[in-house]
Amino acid sequence: MSRALAHKHGVPIYRTIYEALTLGGDSLAVDGVLLIGEHGDYPVNDKLQTLYPRFEMFLEITDVFRRSGRAVPVFNDKHLSYSWIKARRMVEIARELKFPFMAGSSIPVTYRRPDWDLEWGARIRRAVAVSYSGLDIYGFHLLESLQAVVERRAGGETGVRAVQCLQYGAVWEYLDRTPWARRLLEAALARSMTLEPGPWRERVKEPAVFLLEYRDGLEAAAFLLTGAVRDFTVAVERAGASEPESTLMWAEGQRPYWHFACLIANIEKMFETGVPPYPVERTLLASMALDWLLESRIQGNRRLETPMLEVRYQAPRESTYCRGLPPRPTAPASG
Repeated sequence: MSRALAHKHGVPIYRTIYEALTLGGDSLAVDGVLLIGEHGDYPVNDKLQTLYPRFEMFLEITDVFRRSGRAVPVFNDKHLSYSWIKARRMVEIARELKFPFMAGSSIPVTYRRPDWDLEWGARIRRAVAVSYSGLDIYGFHLLESLQAVVERRAGGETGVRAVQCLQYGAVWEYLDRTPWARRLLEAALARSMTLEPGPWRERVKEPAVFLLEYRDGLEAAAFLLTGAVRDFTVAVERAGASEPESTLMWAEGQRPYWHFACLIANIEKMFETGVPPYPVERTLLASMALDWLLESRIQGNRRLETPMLEVRYQAPRESTYCRGLPPRPTAPASG
């Protein structure tokens, strides 16, 4: 894809990251860096994580910054790394070198139906997010969609105390004994544009749920329900409210993939101003949590304490997703 576009628009393609960032010279010669480290064939580990070399590519990028004595803004596509240690180190290096650093999924900043965000500073007790597809490949989109909403709660983000991944029959058992999760799941599914008719549980052959216990007492459940839905929804329970609040985060399932325009707009804003519209800590927490949730799975789906997930930050007051409706009616994302 990139080679055809580069040829069409006269953009040079270099063999190495160093050459690309220096434009074939000997010092940094670009105004911003997009790090998209997922195209290609990479090994998969015992956690079923694809070992994308984002951390290694990030180190090559920052080596150029060090040699040049200056740095420029960097955007890292999707999760920072499959490894929580590598993800945390990326953020530490960005702070050390003092350059704007942003990362993440297109889903949290896409159009929403309805056009809703959690009121900044709202008190919430519980939250549910719903998605589909694989634990690793879409698990990150799911977790960051959840995080982009709950980070706006009163007190700001304080991190996650413990996580657990449940699968198969244990998911239905959890729902049956947890009324709040069932109620919020129903509210989230009511926003779906792709919910299959009839008894949807029967359509989900490999259900999974990520359980997160936040340090401030917030409880969250993030469901992967392949076979029932093909989109992304979130629901929250506000303290003192009688009904849940919920929304769909819209993703287009065909070209031209309009939802990516929202992410691109945020990236351009960072490149132009040097200020990320939202904190990289959102992506850091989602990346680290996913690694530990997949660790829970291979440890017999047991609950794991996560002191390393004490990630504290304050979300911006201003919402950063695309407002209004998509440019034209289109098909939802397909699995």
